[in-house]
Amino acid sequence: MGSFQERLNRIIPRLTSDELLSNSGLGNEIGFYIFDYPPGKELEVRDHINFILSYLKKKRPNFRVAHINLFDLIIDYLKTRKFLNSALKIQRQKGNTALLKALKAPLAADKIARFFAAEAMPQNYDLVLVSGVGNAWPLLRSHNLLNNLHPLMGETPLVMFYPGIFTGNGLRLFGRLKERNYYRAFRLVP
Repeated sequence: MGSFQERLNRIIPRLTSDELLSNSGLGNEIGFYIFDYPPGKELEVRDHINFILSYLKKKRPNFRVAHINLFDLIIDYLKTRKFLNSALKIQRQKGNTALLKALKAPLAADKIARFFAAEAMPQNYDLVLVSGVGNAWPLLRSHNLLNNLHPLMGETPLVMFYPGIFTGNGLRLFGRLKERNYYRAFRLVP
């Protein structure tokens, strides 16, 4: 792997490559990609995502990109379900463990995946970028979300910015948590 800055510099050419956008060479796999990075680089990655979005808007105005921050998506989902205030009250009064238990069913990966697809509208975009994975943990597990998004994304490629390690066979959030098997994505850039 190259230096972190070199990897960041290779993102835009990769995102705009015909290979990625046409899902070619994937052997019938869905076009899901992971850009894994050290969690300590989170702020740099956030800045770079903003740069990517700004750059593409100026240099390729016909290139349609949706960006979904998973933490913001969860908040919006809880607001839509009129559960956010209750969730905050549970957390204040009973703590994090009680909150996680109360949110387990409302934040099931299949429900969030459907809400994600409704918000991202992948059929209207050339590409969907996903961030906020670390902030959404432990409310949402990214491998569960990705599994549930497979039938909902159609032909639109998805790139997840992941604060941890992607081995090609699994995801290890923050580089510390137990690896979760997830083998249906590809590394965005080495």
